Amino acid sequence: MLQQFYPVKAHNYKYELNKDMNFAAAHYIDHESAGKCQNVHGHTYFVNISIVGNKLQDNGFLVNFQELKRIAHGKYDHTLMNDHDWNGEQPSTEVVAKTIYKAVREALTAYDNKPQ
Repeated sequence: MLQQFYPVKAHNYKYELNKDMNFAAAHYIDHESAGKCQNVHGHTYFVNISIVGNKLQDNGFLVNFQELKRIAHGKYDHTLMNDHDWNGEQPSTEVVAKTIYKAVREALTAYDNKPQ
């Protein structure tokens, strides 16, 4: 198996964790400039979440993988992305990535070990 290389910005944290996942979902872009993307179509979305920190939890984890998977895969897998709330934006790949980033960042605030 070929090891994945992650384009993570250099940091001074003690721990770095990368979680890969993917999910299948459909969407459409409701805009006249979207061309064929105005039609409902599907994608396999590939997500990599990189987390860093200096302290592990009592269980030895930096963060719980299951929670990261719930935020991205569990929420969106096999759904019509347009059915989710995108704060008035179209569910483009860029908006999906931004939304997942914000959800992960928010979830990390609950951790006592302060991962980033």
